[in-house]
Amino acid sequence: IPQDPMDFEWSYWIEWGRERVLWLLAGHLLVSQMSRLLVEKYKPWCLMVYGMAACWLLLGIKGFAVILLHAAISFAVAQFQLSLLTWLCSLILLSTLRIPAVEETKRKWYDTENEYYLLLFTVSVRCLFCTSFSLEYCWHAPTQKSSHSFPWMLAYVFYYPTFHNGPLVNFDEFSKQMRRQEAFSVKTNLSILIVGIIRIFFWWCLAELMIHLMYIHALYSSALPLESASYWALGGLALAQVLFFYVKYLVLYGVPGLLLQMDGLKPPPLPCCVSLMHSFTKMWRSFDVGLHRFLVRYIYVPMGGSQSSLLGTLLSTALTFAFVSYWHGGQSYLWYWGALNWLGVIVENGIKRILSFSLIQDLI
Repeated sequence: IPQDPMDFEWSYWIEWGRERVLWLLAGHLLVSQMSRLLVEKYKPWCLMVYGMAACWLLLGIKGFAVILLHAAISFAVAQFQLSLLTWLCSLILLSTLRIPAVEETKRKWYDTENEYYLLLFTVSVRCLFCTSFSLEYCWHAPTQKSSHSFPWMLAYVFYYPTFHNGPLVNFDEFSKQMRRQEAFSVKTNLSILIVGIIRIFFWWCLAELMIHLMYIHALYSSALPLESASYWALGGLALAQVLFFYVKYLVLYGVPGLLLQMDGLKPPPLPCCVSLMHSFTKMWRSFDVGLHRFLVRYIYVPMGGSQSSLLGTLLSTALTFAFVSYWHGGQSYLWYWGALNWLGVIVENGIKRILSFSLIQDLI
C-alpha cells in the first residue's frame, strides 16, 4: 500500500533515521555506556567529543562551524550577565536563519535540499540550547563558575540525542544530572533499552499504519474533498490529524528520551495523549514538556507570569506565544496560530478565575 507522502516531517526524519541518524545514535549509546562503565568522571567530555564528531560528519565542517560560532557568540554575550542582552543576542542569531542571502549561501554548501534542512532544523534547536545556557550563566552564583564554563556549554550544545530535533532539556537540569555519578548496572540498563525499543517499535508501526491507510494529510492538501465533507467528517479528520501528530512525537521524542535514560538522565515526559485533553493550558503543559519548561523558566516567570497584575499576565503570556510563533518560522499562519492559542489560554484562565469566586460557586 503506498503511503501518504504529504506529512513532510515524518517522511523527512524517517529517511534521515534510516540513512545515518539512527546509526549515529547507536554510536552515542555505545560511547555513553563504555564511558559510564570505565570513566564515569569524564562521561560529559566523551559525549561532547562524540557529538562534535557526529555533527561534523552529518553537517560538514561549515555546518559544524556555524553551530560552534553560535555557541561562542552566545557565551561571549553572556559574560555581561544581562538577561535582556542575552535575549537580544538569541533573537538576532535566530533571525539570521531567515535572511535570504544567508539561506542561499548555506544551500550552496550541500548537494541536496534535505541536507540544508537538516542544518536549519539543527541550528533552530541549538538556538534554544544556547539561550538556556546563557540565561543560566547570567543567573548563576560565582561559586557555580566551574559548571558554567565554555566546555560545559559545548557538552550541552553538542549532546547528540537531542541535537537535531530535541526534546528540549534546560541547562540547569542537564548539568545537575550529568555531574551526578551513580552506580552503573549493565543488567538494569539493558532491560530499560529492550523495553524502550519494544515500545518505540510499537508506536512506529502504529504511525506507519496511519500514514499508509488513513491519508489524512493528502485529504487536507486538496480543497475538493474538504468542501464536500460534512462537519462530522471534518471533525473526524481534525481529530485523526492531531492523533497522528501525537503518535509521531512519541517516536521522534521517544528515541532520544530512551538514550537520555541510558545516559543516567531524566528525559522530559513524553507527550500526553491528545484525546485525554480538554484544555489549552493542559495541551501546552503536557504535549511538549521540554519546550513548556523552557518557556515558563525563561520567558513567562521572568516577565511576571501569574504573580503579576492582570495586564502583566496578559503581556507575559502574549510574549511567550509570540516567541513560539517566531521560533517555529514566523510565517503569517504561525502568528495566527499563536494568537488563537494565546486567546484560548486567556479565556480559559479567565473563566477559571470567575468560577473560583464564592458567589459563583454558591450559584453552581
